Amino acid sequence: MIASPDKPFAGRVAVVTGASRGIGRAAALALAGAGAHIIAVARTQGALEELDDAIEAAGSSATLVPLDLTDYEGIDRLGGAIFERWKRLDILIGNAGILGNLTPLGHVTPKVWDQVMAINVTANWRLIRSLDPLLRASDAGRAVFVTSAAAQKCRAYWGPYAVSKAALDALVRTYAAETEPTPVRAMLLNPGPLRTSMRRAAMPGEDPDTLKTPEDLAPAFLRLASPDWTESGRIYDFPADKVVGLQAPA
Repeated sequence: MIASPDKPFAGRVAVVTGASRGIGRAAALALAGAGAHIIAVARTQGALEELDDAIEAAGSSATLVPLDLTDYEGIDRLGGAIFERWKRLDILIGNAGILGNLTPLGHVTPKVWDQVMAINVTANWRLIRSLDPLLRASDAGRAVFVTSAAAQKCRAYWGPYAVSKAALDALVRTYAAETEPTPVRAMLLNPGPLRTSMRRAAMPGEDPDTLKTPEDLAPAFLRLASPDWTESGRIYDFPADKVVGLQAPA
């Protein structure tokens, strides 16, 4: 399929993790609406099937991948399957993440710590490890990972989440530096406060009607995933609508 003004992502292939709800679902639907084929990754088969129906209604198509991102060998198999079918990957949206417990660092259990690091950091490294050759095979590979201002604020009781997002920032900036001479561009996206289930868990007394929605954020994914996007190794701050976080010089 040839790209057109109303389908600028036609013919492009996009992996979206955490695609069954919230930010991931909104990103997947926006990319599908722009013509991309969506490889939707999430744990829940039923929610993926509902997403598939919505993508089909938008006039696009999807490949459903029910996968727990702690199944690292499953991530490796995903890369192999994409290579077999498409030989390349144009877009990677690393959205899946978990909050963990909001509690003093001394009260965090090893199990919770390991879970947060496994999903928020290690799974994204495994995605890069598996999908990097495919992104490099694209004429304009784009990788966008969802970060958080928590990485810089380091507020009390947010330890595992803040540490994991700081590690994710370093991971993506390192990947951006390594791919600088290639057609790949890697960005971080800070969504700010949005009306999501994670936000409700973190801020149960907050009025959700005062927050923007994942659908409000979705156009930012289209912007960062576009072949026209040239920045890499930086953070797009959605609340401020600007790119921040310059890489340190070598």
